[in-house]
Amino acid sequence: MNRQDFDLTYSDLNPSFLFFYELKRTKTETNYHCHDYIEISLVKKGHGIYYIDGKEYPIKEGDLIILNPGTYHKSLVSCPEDCTTEIYIGFSDIHVKEMTPNTFPLPNNHIVFPLKDTIRQKVFQLCFSMGKEFHTCQSGRYFMLKSYLIQFIVLLLREQYETPIDNTGCIFESPNKKYIVQQMLRYFNEHYQEKISLDQIAKNMYLSTFYLSKIFKSEIGESPINYLIELRMEKARDLLLNEPQLSIQSIASNVGYEDVYHFSKLFKKHFGISPTKYRTAVNF
Repeated sequence: MNRQDFDLTYSDLNPSFLFFYELKRTKTETNYHCHDYIEISLVKKGHGIYYIDGKEYPIKEGDLIILNPGTYHKSLVSCPEDCTTEIYIGFSDIHVKEMTPNTFPLPNNHIVFPLKDTIRQKVFQLCFSMGKEFHTCQSGRYFMLKSYLIQFIVLLLREQYETPIDNTGCIFESPNKKYIVQQMLRYFNEHYQEKISLDQIAKNMYLSTFYLSKIFKSEIGESPINYLIELRMEKARDLLLNEPQLSIQSIASNVGYEDVYHFSKLFKKHFGISPTKYRTAVNF
């Protein structure tokens, strides 16, 4: 590949993956600090404040915070009853065009900004996949995490640099397709605690179950059932981490499973460890 073939970077996009972790911010950071690498934070839920280079920035669910090397920052708790859950991704060794090596462009020079609807679900899905891969501890984990990181970086860069293509007169798919999938995602996220029937959803939308599954997989990259299972497992992991008083039975019920054995089996398949052992390990 020739040098001119790289349209977003000056050379091959080959970042060094440093870390991925998710944290519920229950206490204000006391360490006002900076890094020598790029750190990107994504607010999964809640409200808070970032103190960056002497200025306060309110943050909320769906906000992205880009912290380039040398940027001093700390996260503050502003609303204890609705504190933030944040995803942190650290990486280095990139050189974006028109940028200093190992720095990431800031959209309209904004350090904190809300993700646009066009990429928000994709970014969260990538983070979900990164979190899943990180906690399974399987062989080749670094390379899988790096592959998700590359997709994450490209998505954010595309949103800044790509010019929308005018497809006037050329319609390749129904405009209702994305709307249908968005409605399904919203329904899953709002009702994952309940018994969900794909057949009933399809019936309510006057569509076949087969077609519903097909368009969902084409947009999201996996079947509706697998997406729902991953969503429920992530919610269950949050409960195991943050609600130690809940029994495994209660957690299973809270994420839509009446059969605790079935829930435990899915959890172990998803994370490589049973929910009981996972709770013991994280609280050790």
